[in-house]
Amino acid sequence: MGDLYAVITAICWSSAVILFDVSTKKFEAIQLNALKNFIGIVGFIATIIIFSIPNPQFSNHDLFILFISGILGILIADALFLDSLRRLGSGLSAVVSTIYSPAVFIIAFILYDETIAIQSYFGGFLVLSGIAISVYKVPKNITKKNIYTGIIFGIMANILTAYSVLLVKPVMEDNSIVYVALYRFGVGLIAAVIILITKNGLPHFISNFRRGLKDKRVLLGSFLGTYLSVIFWLAGYKYTLAGKAAIYNQLSTVFIILLARYFLNEVMTRRKSFGVSLAILGAIVVGLST
Repeated sequence: MGDLYAVITAICWSSAVILFDVSTKKFEAIQLNALKNFIGIVGFIATIIIFSIPNPQFSNHDLFILFISGILGILIADALFLDSLRRLGSGLSAVVSTIYSPAVFIIAFILYDETIAIQSYFGGFLVLSGIAISVYKVPKNITKKNIYTGIIFGIMANILTAYSVLLVKPVMEDNSIVYVALYRFGVGLIAAVIILITKNGLPHFISNFRRGLKDKRVLLGSFLGTYLSVIFWLAGYKYTLAGKAAIYNQLSTVFIILLARYFLNEVMTRRKSFGVSLAILGAIVVGLST
């Protein structure tokens, strides 16, 4: 089931990105980040109450790991990613994000001596190649400084994201993934709120927060992108090999291209079609591997 969870993650996240495409024009990146994290946390708490999920048995070491994971993966990695996206644009940023899967391969091997079948590596190569072919576009009017800085920030963001989720893998083995998500995003939300209030003041923060909670795109995007996708994302890492989960997660870029074709009226060029087909073939190869 872990493979299926990882694919569902990509579907949920890609749908959220389409919704956030409009929302990012109305809110600062860190404001949108705080909003989606808050809505996700409400969803996690509601899930715990509705399904009567028992309290976790986190040790002090587990809590420390969750805190570090939240700071690295939710606060720092998100900040680096958003800055990289601002500098590079979505196309080149998506190419840089292909470092995510190799980062997971390497970190999973270092931390847990985990490897996947050669067939999966080949499938992963096809997926990453398909993404690069589909989304890469020579950037215009971007300075060399922004290109270099954006690429470095993007690489760091993806490595930190990979490390932060693998860090909590042992914690998830004996505890509910909902509580793991709740603690990680709780840390990220508190940090984001402190930054926003310090930067803009409490009245401005409250005003924007209320405005965001009335935006249907923000609400639905947060439900799909923070609540559902995070649960399935962590479940994928819990129930399948990290390397395979990472490859399936990267299909989100492919789904974004397909959804943008129908909901944002973006043109589906031959290059995009070829890249999408190559990525889907790669995912099938990974799925058939043992």
